[in-house]
Amino acid sequence: MPALTAIVEQDRETGLFVGHVPGMPGAHSQGETLDELRHNLQEVLELLFDEDLPLMESDFIGTQQLVLS
Repeated sequence: MPALTAIVEQDRETGLFVGHVPGMPGAHSQGETLDELRHNLQEVLELLFDEDLPLMESDFIGTQQLVLS
């Protein structure tokens, strides 16, 4: 399985960690800890890859920090 990049955020209301793989529909999950999120995302990706190699809709390039004036 190829190495993929996941974007991880923490929901302020629930405290849950939420992650998704950019450009891959359906590749998202959540967890109470980062370890649980990693496990859940791994499970989702394995299910997606078991079906057939998913086509990426876009390629992850990176992030940018923006400063508002």
